[in-house]
Amino acid sequence: MTYNADHSASKITENSSRPAQRQMETIDLEIDPDSKTVLPLLRKTRSFTKSRELQKRGLYPYFRTITSTRDTEVVINGAEVLMFGSNSYLGLTNHPDIKQSINAAVQKYGSGCAGSRFLNGTLDIHLELENALAELVGKDAAIVFSTGYQANLGALGTIVGRGEYVLADKEDHASIVDGCRLTLGTFQRWNHNDLGHLADRLRNIDHDTGKLIVVDGVFSMSGDIAPLPGIVDLAEQHKAAVMVDDAHGIGVMGTGGAGSADHFGLTDRVHIIMGTFSKSLASVGGFIAADAVTIEYLKHTSRSLIFSASISPANTAAVLTAVKIMRREPERIERLWQNTHHMREGLQRLGFETGTGQTPIIPVYCHDSEPTLLMALRLQAEGIFVNPVLPPGVLPNQSLIRISLMATHTKKQIDYALEKMAKVGAEIGII
Repeated sequence: MTYNADHSASKITENSSRPAQRQMETIDLEIDPDSKTVLPLLRKTRSFTKSRELQKRGLYPYFRTITSTRDTEVVINGAEVLMFGSNSYLGLTNHPDIKQSINAAVQKYGSGCAGSRFLNGTLDIHLELENALAELVGKDAAIVFSTGYQANLGALGTIVGRGEYVLADKEDHASIVDGCRLTLGTFQRWNHNDLGHLADRLRNIDHDTGKLIVVDGVFSMSGDIAPLPGIVDLAEQHKAAVMVDDAHGIGVMGTGGAGSADHFGLTDRVHIIMGTFSKSLASVGGFIAADAVTIEYLKHTSRSLIFSASISPANTAAVLTAVKIMRREPERIERLWQNTHHMREGLQRLGFETGTGQTPIIPVYCHDSEPTLLMALRLQAEGIFVNPVLPPGVLPNQSLIRISLMATHTKKQIDYALEKMAKVGAEIGII
């Protein structure tokens, strides 16, 4: 069996039938967690056996090692597989202009900044990138963090103070949840995309008390889009600020990839926009964009900014170039959506349950954990890489296969993936 991609002569060979779990050797540890020689603090680590149990059963799908460039095809265990588990929505991680900009940045600035932005770690290209990001999402200013996780921790842990409230959707990303837990205020959650429940929460908070509503623009597992118009209306009725985590919206939603707030025409009514670089923007890091006064406040009070080393010159240059490519090549976003519609319609025709999402993140619900793990590994053996997602990443009984599309996928690759999805889905009993 061979697969010939439209853009290369590479192929998926019979090697792809190797069990995917073989690449990670089973850790065989016989440890008594109650032994008197084990420190009390470390008993929990000695009691953790879940990963080894899955390995022994041939159901372990994590830490699969890729030994090639990140594109629509990758190499795992010496076999080429089609990548349908990447967040590189625009397919820019292997773009020659980005590689060239990285090399030039390293030659000029070196490999790192050797300090925090607050002290000795601010470069001129950091400021250039921040201006470009603020312009992209339609805000006055932006501040760049070394990771998207730090951006959420730094903004949420700083903005919401003692006696104030932060309200988060129950399916918000873990970095939002952890950022909310860092606040000195009260953290409340509301049912996923349930505006009635959010309204109830807001009605029980004093009108003049500080409050922030934080929500993913595009939810990372279900692919749902947040009902931002309703959220913004409620926020204005109750004098709340709104923050949108657009990690999966930048480069996907809105005019020129400007994101979810732009998609709904709500940029001026959303107060804080967060984005990451590890999805459409082909690198690693994150940013917060807002009015200039809010950004100035964060620059001087956000602990995850002040006490972390700056984002590297190479990463900064990569993101700056990715933004430029995204703006000059709008056809990438058009292709991404064409691919998304083709894959979603194909999965639905086959009888898979794909939920209500509309974005390049397409969930295939298996509900139980074991068939989800088995399906991911069987698909890899058939030459298709997808991500299995189990609780607590999703709600109980909502385990799913997460498929994500890239602008650089070809129709032939998508059709091949659908063929293998049909084969494995029927074999396991999902369809």
